[in-house]
Parts: sequence; structure tokens; C-alpha cells
Amino acid sequence: MTDSDPVGTLLGRARSAQAEFATWTQDRVDAAVAAAGWAIIEPGRNRRLAEQAVRDTGFGAVEDKVRKNHRKTLGLLRDLQGVRTVGVIAEDCARGMTEIARPVGVVAAVTPSTNPAATPANKLINALKGGNAIILAPSPKGASTCALLLDFVHAELVKVGAPLDLVQQLPPPGSRAMLAKLMAQADLVVATGSRDNVKAAYQSGKPALGVGAGNVAAIVLPSADPVVTAARIATSKTFDHATSCSSENSLIVVEGAWERLLAALRAEGGVLATPAEKACLAKALFPEGRLSPRLIARPATEIARLAGLFGAAYESCRFILVSEEGVGAQFPFSGEKLSPVLTVYRVPDFDAAIAQVRRLYEYQGQGHSVGIHGANAEQQLRLGLDLPVCRVIVDQVHCYAVGGSFANGLPFSLSMGCGTWAGNSFSDNLNYRHFLNITRIVRPIPERVPSEEEIFGDYWRLFGK
Repeated sequence: MTDSDPVGTLLGRARSAQAEFATWTQDRVDAAVAAAGWAIIEPGRNRRLAEQAVRDTGFGAVEDKVRKNHRKTLGLLRDLQGVRTVGVIAEDCARGMTEIARPVGVVAAVTPSTNPAATPANKLINALKGGNAIILAPSPKGASTCALLLDFVHAELVKVGAPLDLVQQLPPPGSRAMLAKLMAQADLVVATGSRDNVKAAYQSGKPALGVGAGNVAAIVLPSADPVVTAARIATSKTFDHATSCSSENSLIVVEGAWERLLAALRAEGGVLATPAEKACLAKALFPEGRLSPRLIARPATEIARLAGLFGAAYESCRFILVSEEGVGAQFPFSGEKLSPVLTVYRVPDFDAAIAQVRRLYEYQGQGHSVGIHGANAEQQLRLGLDLPVCRVIVDQVHCYAVGGSFANGLPFSLSMGCGTWAGNSFSDNLNYRHFLNITRIVRPIPERVPSEEEIFGDYWRLFGK
């Protein structure tokens, strides 16, 4: 017998499971979180997920996905370890306030094909930490990998006695109508992926957390060590064949660093395309002015071959460099490429570098992040004050650092809010706090009423009454 309302059935099961889960103690909730984490970190399952992801989506590299699944999940579990999300989570006697964590309910989670295991795992672990149920809505290409992940998660949840309907998935192949219905009836929508899906999340009529587009630029100053900087950039640009929105798309190189950095990038496996080769690459990468899906997250050697770029250098290259001057739709290399193709701009000084980044982000990528190599504290602060970005990443492997790192303080996440610059409702890395409601008990405290002098004194002295 065919289910005439599959979305309604999933939601009903999720609500029943969540009602039971909401009665669990912190220790039992944490056991469910650990179970979900082990479902993806266990080496054999991790590899199966990585292999299936590459096979079914065509995106990325198996070994890098194995590392991503492990590192991102381990880092998330570290962030969550010992964190209270059940019952009383904070007491402020001075303010007379007690904070109580409450679940949001049922989460609808839209996930992309570029990270079909790591992103769903991150969201479902955060959701479970908050005592919620979650229904995953993967992209069509990523649905099979997501389904395999759910099999592994369910096998672990059985061990801790958790209701399996806490974690479900829209039945493939899904449809826009099913997704719209899910988002309209869930309690919270969390969307990572295409701009259309993020827009739909914000238009669903429910509280929504959606992310902005990437198009990361990184500035390289003459004071940066060219060898170390090139190694960082190459690692970031080639990891998982640049599936991450946090991989650099453009380098803004200040005069004085140009020659040494290009030499170091070549030593890391980069090849600078000639003007003729650039034209061939543009035709292959941007047919009809749009990024070609068949070249997204493919190896640089494959992209070179399909673009008709031949020669010994391209047969072994790790990434392709393209020199550019313009910005905008008529200069497609100035946008996000989701591939190991890196645009380079040469500018005379730091002021020009900031102006160039601003032009790039006015075209695409506002809110996400900017990288900087070789900057002093004053220059770092200026980027944070002047540019429309939520993160300034200093002297790090950008695609690792933006989503949280064992060597920085950002929460481990695969979904980065980009603030109002990108039309997002949040500007931090998606984390467990976004999956909680907070109830506050407010008690009376000794009254403190300021005098008018305390409030207006400085104003009066400067401007009069």
C-alpha cells in the first residue's frame, strides 16, 4: 500500500520519537550523541561512506573525505563533550536568572552533494545533543550516501536504546514539493547547499538557518613566508578537490610577494595558465557563462585534459593558476569555482588588496571569510573592521580553519553563517546552541535605577541640556 503522505508520516514518527527523547537525562543524550559520532568515525564505515560519496556524486577524493568525516566529527564531539543541554545549563545569582535548555523539536536539514556524509553527520549530532529529532533532506546525488549513514547511525542508536525515528531521511528521489512540505511543517529548518535551497528555507515560514555562497579571497603580503604560505594555500585548494566553499578562489598578492609566492606555488604543484590556455579553460569550466557541473570537484589533471591543456606540467599538476584583473560576470574566474582552479590578482599595496577583495565580494561571496598571510595585528583588525566578512582567517589553511580547527577557537562545523551581508540570519558557525530553545527563570534582585546624571552627564557636558 502506497503512503499518500510520506512527509506527514515521517514528521509524525519524528515527533513521537522526540517526545520520548525529550525525557532523557544528559548522560543518556550524550550516549546517543557518541553513538551517532561513532557511526561515521568507525574506520570501516567511514571508508565505505567516503567511497560511496565519490562514486555516486562524482565529487571529491576518497582519502580526503575519509579525513574530513573523521576530523570534522571528532572535532564536533570534542566541542560537545561535557556541555550541558538538558535541564538547567546556567545559574547567574547576581542577575537572578536560571537558564534551562529546551529542544526545538523536529529539525528539517537540507544537505549538499559535495559533503553527503560529513554535513548530515554534523547536523544530526548537533540536533541530538539538543534533544531533537531530525529529518535529513539530501541532494539527489548525495541521497544514497546519506541513507548509508542513517543505516550506520540506526545501528548505533539501537545500542543505547534510542528511538530510531529520531534520525530519518526524505525518501529518494524526493522532490521540491516534498522538501517544501517538510520545511513548512518542521520546527526549525537548517539549510546548507544550493542558493535555491537556502532561499526556500528562508521562505518556508519557519525559523531557518541558511548559509551564504563562498568565493573566498586571501591576501598575501610581502612579509609572509612564501614557502609556508604556498603550502597552506595548496593544501586548502586541493583538499577534496576543492569541494569546500571555504577553499580559496582568489589570491590577492601584494607587490613584493608576487614572484616568490608564484615560485613557491609552482613548487607545490601549481601551473600558471598562459592567456591562450586561460581562454580554453574558461570555455570548459564556464560553458554558456555558468560553472560546469561535470568539472566541479574534479582533479586538476582531469580538468586540464577536458579543457585541452596538454604538456608535462598539466599531467601532474595539483592545481591551476589563472591570472586575472577584472571582476564580475564578464570575468568568470573572479567567482566561485568549486574546483582546484585558483585566480591570482597582483596589487601594489595593502590598501589596493582590501579594495580588490571588496570588489570581489560585491560580485560574490559577501559575509563568508577572508584569508590573510603575513599581516600584523593592526592589519588583521582592519580587515575585520572594513570588509563584509564574518571571519578573518590569519596564517592558516583556510578550508580547515573556517569550519573549526583543533588549532583555533571556531566551533567545528560544515555550515557557516554569513550574516546579513549574505542574507543569512546568523553570522557564526552552526553549532549546538542553534538547536536549542532557552527558557529563563527571572527572579527579583535589588533595584538599581540610574540617575539622569549617570546617563546624560557626558552628553550634557559636551552639548548642553
